[in-house]
Amino acid sequence: MTAPQLAIPGIEPLLAADLTQGLAKVEELLESHIQGDYPLVEETSRHLVLAGGKRLRPLLVLLTSHLGPERGMDIYKAAVACELTHLGTLYHDDVMDEAALRRGVSSANYRWGNAVAILTGDYLFAKTSALLAEVGPEAVLLQALTFERLVIGQIQETQGPATGEDAMEHYMKVVANKTASLISTSARFGAMLSGADPRITETMTEFGEVIGIAFQLADDIIDIASESRESGKVPGTDLKEGIPTLVTLLVQQSTDQADADLKEILRSPIQDDEVLADVLARLRGHDALLQAKARLMAIANRSERLLEDLPDSPVKQALFGLIGAIVNRTA
Repeated sequence: MTAPQLAIPGIEPLLAADLTQGLAKVEELLESHIQGDYPLVEETSRHLVLAGGKRLRPLLVLLTSHLGPERGMDIYKAAVACELTHLGTLYHDDVMDEAALRRGVSSANYRWGNAVAILTGDYLFAKTSALLAEVGPEAVLLQALTFERLVIGQIQETQGPATGEDAMEHYMKVVANKTASLISTSARFGAMLSGADPRITETMTEFGEVIGIAFQLADDIIDIASESRESGKVPGTDLKEGIPTLVTLLVQQSTDQADADLKEILRSPIQDDEVLADVLARLRGHDALLQAKARLMAIANRSERLLEDLPDSPVKQALFGLIGAIVNRTA
């Protein structure tokens, strides 16, 4: 089984070959670890695993593991654990969003129903805990704290901003908890389990947090700007579900009277396909999209500054390339 990964421009060939080999091991362990005694659970778990994905989280674990002297099996277990956690959240997300499509295939809730989809997500979380128990208590604790943030992020998104709370500030909290937390943990796992210098481990933790935010903001832009289904997600999905994103929140901040009707439409899910197409066209020509791209670049620049103190190496070069890969998805 081969999953598509984010291509890292300018990566040193030997490092690229090592990562490719490592990701192949991750795929093998990922598929073997979801095997169980109950055929339906195994079938539903394999559903999204086989659908592939960018594998950003295991890629980060493997990449940052090159910052330390130790390269044991625990690194691969952590990489798989991060991907299993991510997959588990997708099953739950699709139920909450009533999504019919995920990664270009029918979502588990659409195919088997909400109850089975929720329990499949729970099953993957259980598998994650069992796998990290083999790594050690520090890894289990890190996973638990990350899962806490994931849950808080989802609750924050579900509840929406409190009375008087700035909608943009609230949204950025959701992004940090719901998306960036696990990407940060992935970057930390690789450095930590490879025995990297503690200062480097902390730098990678912060780096993962920042590029995790960038990754989500890039997704926000893609949902508006993309005119294809290459991402496995139909353009305008967030608009149809009424989910606030960076672009729509920037529109809501507009003081231009010409945006009054657009702002009203964006306050609710857009179910009509003709209305959706019109809104997408307007957003693609709106200043809010340019503002969103500018914010994304500012965050990307912040992540680059975090790398400045790292020793020059192919890994440092690859991390810079990874930032570019994330940002350029929106080009």
